[in-house]
Amino acid sequence: MTYKLKLTNFEGPLDLLLHLIKLNEVDIYDIPIATITEQYVEYLKMMEQLDLEIASEFLVMAATLVEIKSRMLLPTQPGEEEQEDDPRFELIEQILEYKKYKELADNLDHMAAVESTHFQRNFKEEEDLETGEPLIEVSLFELLQAFKRVLEYATEEPFREITLEEVSIEEKMEEIRALLKQKGNILLDEIFGGAATTKVALISTFLALLELIRLKEVVARQTKLFAEIRIFLLQKG
Repeated sequence: MTYKLKLTNFEGPLDLLLHLIKLNEVDIYDIPIATITEQYVEYLKMMEQLDLEIASEFLVMAATLVEIKSRMLLPTQPGEEEQEDDPRFELIEQILEYKKYKELADNLDHMAAVESTHFQRNFKEEEDLETGEPLIEVSLFELLQAFKRVLEYATEEPFREITLEEVSIEEKMEEIRALLKQKGNILLDEIFGGAATTKVALISTFLALLELIRLKEVVARQTKLFAEIRIFLLQKG
């Protein structure tokens, strides 16, 4: 039996594109389509290797990116008028519209969080306890990026299908819960510190973390984009 985690419970293909645009620090109006397409496909391969259930929208977007990339690589024939329409135009418009929607949704979530009493007492809302810096929620793709770095230090063992007989995701979830109940919040790397260094063990730990985030038992936050990721325990009061 395979442990499946639905990716659309977290974020969609436009979220991944926004993440890659920020990661590469490029102008949203002038997306380097070849680079973004290559990185987008790499993320899909990693999600597939992690046995995450990839929704069809991600594959449709991948096909769209490849098509745009192909159109931009087409040479202009001698005497042929230069194409007026940028093949990226519709995609850029789609990303900009989604960005507006996401920022509005994030603002509403922030307002709700301020009024909420669901945070544990030792988690000062929206601020890092040590530095006092404001905290922002971490996206799934930032977690994947951080996890990719963790895997680089794992023992060389090929990815294989994660099964419940081999690794208990539920047990890993309990381990993370216990650690957070003891400390309140921890750096992402600390979650993997106690795990065996095999890729299977690390992957099961990462899937357990994603499941806890989906269940809204924990939240991943950072002081700024691409900063260290800290995991906080959320407790309903």
